[in-house]
Amino acid sequence: MTEDLSPAERYAAARIRAADQATALAPFREMYDFGLDPFQIEACRALESGKGVLVAAPTGSGKTIVGEFAVHLALAEGRKCFYTTPIKALSNQKYTDLAKRYGADKVGLLTGDNSVNADAPVVVMTTEVLRNMLYASSRSLLGLGYVVMDEVHYLSDRFRGAVWEEVIIHLPESVTLVSLSATVSNAEEFGDWLDTVRGDTEVIVSEHRPVPLWQHVMAGRRMYDLFEEETDHGGRGVAKREVNPDLVRLARMENQRTYNPRERRRGKMVREADRERERRQRGRIWTPSRAEVIDRLDSEGLLPAITFIFSRAGCEAAVQQCMYAGLRLNNEDARQRVREIVEERTASIPGEDLHVLGYYEWLEGLERGIAAHHAGMLPTFKEVVEELFVRGLVKAVFATETLALGINMPARSVVLEKLVKWNGEQHADITPGEYTQLTGRAGRRGIDVEGHAVVLWQRGMDPGALAGLAGTRTYPLRSSFRPSYNMAVNLVQQFGGHRSRELLETSFAQFQADKSVVGISRQVQRNEEGLDGYREGMTCHLGDFEEYARLRRDLKDRETELAKQGVAQRRAAAASSLEKLKAGDVIHVPTGKFAGLALVLDPGLPAGRANGHRGFEYQEGPRPLVLTAERQVKRLASMDFPVPVETLERMRIPKSFNARSPQSRRDLASALRTKAGHIVPERHRKQRAAAADDREIARLRTELRAHPCHGCDEREDHARWAERYHRLQRDTRQLERRIEGRTNTIARTFDRIVALLTELDYLRGDEVTRHGKRLARLYGELDLLASECLRDGVWEGLSPAELAACVSALVYEARQADDAVAPKVPSGAAAKALGEMVRIWGRLDALEEDLKISQTEGVGQREPDVGFAWPVHMWASGKGLDEVLREAEMPAGDFVRWCKQVIDVLGQIAAAAPRENSTVAKNARKAVDDVLRGVVAYSSVG
Repeated sequence: MTEDLSPAERYAAARIRAADQATALAPFREMYDFGLDPFQIEACRALESGKGVLVAAPTGSGKTIVGEFAVHLALAEGRKCFYTTPIKALSNQKYTDLAKRYGADKVGLLTGDNSVNADAPVVVMTTEVLRNMLYASSRSLLGLGYVVMDEVHYLSDRFRGAVWEEVIIHLPESVTLVSLSATVSNAEEFGDWLDTVRGDTEVIVSEHRPVPLWQHVMAGRRMYDLFEEETDHGGRGVAKREVNPDLVRLARMENQRTYNPRERRRGKMVREADRERERRQRGRIWTPSRAEVIDRLDSEGLLPAITFIFSRAGCEAAVQQCMYAGLRLNNEDARQRVREIVEERTASIPGEDLHVLGYYEWLEGLERGIAAHHAGMLPTFKEVVEELFVRGLVKAVFATETLALGINMPARSVVLEKLVKWNGEQHADITPGEYTQLTGRAGRRGIDVEGHAVVLWQRGMDPGALAGLAGTRTYPLRSSFRPSYNMAVNLVQQFGGHRSRELLETSFAQFQADKSVVGISRQVQRNEEGLDGYREGMTCHLGDFEEYARLRRDLKDRETELAKQGVAQRRAAAASSLEKLKAGDVIHVPTGKFAGLALVLDPGLPAGRANGHRGFEYQEGPRPLVLTAERQVKRLASMDFPVPVETLERMRIPKSFNARSPQSRRDLASALRTKAGHIVPERHRKQRAAAADDREIARLRTELRAHPCHGCDEREDHARWAERYHRLQRDTRQLERRIEGRTNTIARTFDRIVALLTELDYLRGDEVTRHGKRLARLYGELDLLASECLRDGVWEGLSPAELAACVSALVYEARQADDAVAPKVPSGAAAKALGEMVRIWGRLDALEEDLKISQTEGVGQREPDVGFAWPVHMWASGKGLDEVLREAEMPAGDFVRWCKQVIDVLGQIAAAAPRENSTVAKNARKAVDDVLRGVVAYSSVG
């Protein structure tokens, strides 16, 4: 209270208030009807003082306020501000928010799809658009004062993360950078790097959630708190989070009730009392159904809720299950408002397409307040779900994890069905960072007093492990930066080779690699001290035990080498026998999952690659496609044939045979069993081991027995010390190689890329050739392949639809490899061009291998995937949506997304293609028009 202050203190307080009123922050604060949090004020003050800022705070904490203050400062100073986001949906949403606040005349939007008021002082854009501006030295950069990088933690993304670092490194020094990130555990490290490359940068980290988050587990009819809050009664009143003992007891009880058949007496039933106890316990513990979960949350007043299901099909099934259960979360008035909004937003979709898109089932779910949200949905449908959810007209959304990284769509509650998800290779536990990201959606600032995260009980759940997941805040930011061909020519064009190399060494990736070297160096020092001790332990009074140990190792290595040679010879013999197979041969698969009788449908020889089948690498040997006696069609690998294979019989394969038809497979498998089921394959005889006749092994054994240390009584003790010495010495050398490998890693990769581009005449020293200038305009994973196709005239003379089919191979990647059947491709000129693209890729792949440019490190060109060529060719040829989606066998949302990526690359090709004596540029522009129609045209977000 000012009355309690002395006159001097009141005067000082008045001066502080007056100073605050004189800042740009004072009028900015008045634009909001809520007070700013301390971390927001701290970041805004740092920004106003001329510093860059990195703000790391939880989802929903309001860190975008700092970005909006940068917009406010830019407008006040008469400068420009670019507000970048990782995805188009977020750009569209931010554009709408800023246009509402500052007026549509002052705010623009630039994404791959839209260009609105691009010369405005404030422009919202995707990060890739700003990267392209920097490389093109766009005039739009003149007068740029601030750049806001929202969701900057995306730089960990292995596919797109490099773009964030490119922008941060290449922005002019005069631009103030505002980086907004989720809570990461190494914010200070990231801040140190920003300080190095961007100058004075203040790091502001806030762990505080403005809306408290309560963690629960739902088991059966009950919802348990995950943590039991206990107060420390030592007088300090510090809260201690302990796992709820009821949950621990529940897990123990479930483990005890697991039935063990050994405990059952032979020939007698379990006692009635045991069965009754089993029933009672089962009545308390089960995983509630999706409809039960939503009904329970509704009765507890915990809606709206987002339920994360790590499967698109699971999200759609959840909506159906809730509808079948009769759930209705909206009253009649809300249903009417939903219908009005939906009909308005989908008015441009032709009536015949609505049925194909499942519109009426989707609308029925929305009217009930239930919806799915995933990447397979039509973008327009996703936007409607988002809008209705924010308005409170959809109260239960079943979503894949992509929603957690996307637009602003907070809920009161978040439900996690399982704590395991498919990561593209295997089912893996979600990480603490992923758990934090998903549950961060719970609790709406200014609406909810608290948020709720609910995990469904699953058999075998460990409450302690769940508590560890919920209580850990480890989400480190790891750079995914790697040089690309396009990046290399753009850098050399702007800065020359030497300066480009220096710039790349300032990347966050190199910064992290250099820091890790310090710890490795310390480990090398400790290892060297350990080696001294081990050397002493293996000292023998009879002679040089290190020499004796080397003889033992040489003997062991020679025996191992001969064993490997034997395996290699057997594999070579097996591969040779596989190369002799023909379609119609009946064989016996000796081992593996598909061991037994099989009919060869396709021998899988090199010529088989011409069909463009994705993932088929001949370097692994022939991979025959077979029909097993159990009616399965599978492409086998060399590992299934450890011994040579012989043809047991021959069979004719009917021309009408279709590998995808169950009936067709059943009939042919039956004929196979009838024809050859009685034949018993010959057993393969083992050959004499090569080691028995090897002169080198005989020599080493003689020297070993003649060595003085061979007669030592403590020989085996010395040998153990010698083995430890050898292992530690090997580990130390590996560490030293790691130190050597991590120093200048990015620059070395850049050197290899420059060497390849020089060999292909894209670069001549610091000069970028006309081919290089064309490559500089092509952005994408297969930038070099696209450039080579333009150079070789592969796409000349193709129709627009055929060109779209070929370009799709540059962008499309199947979600799962289908080894059984090669995808359908357009015939004629398109098929020939696609085959030529694969040939060019093979040439580039061999060149990359020679120069040690590795795809596993995120550098290099993957094989083009022709899986989308036929659907996009049909669509560009004017076929209807129903027919195309039926042929494509993919959801509408995926189809639209791939079409938009094809359109993006077609636009780049139109700009980069030769102007004279070429039809490519003209046909690329026509192909864009042909693909950008119907569902693709009226989906504003992709």
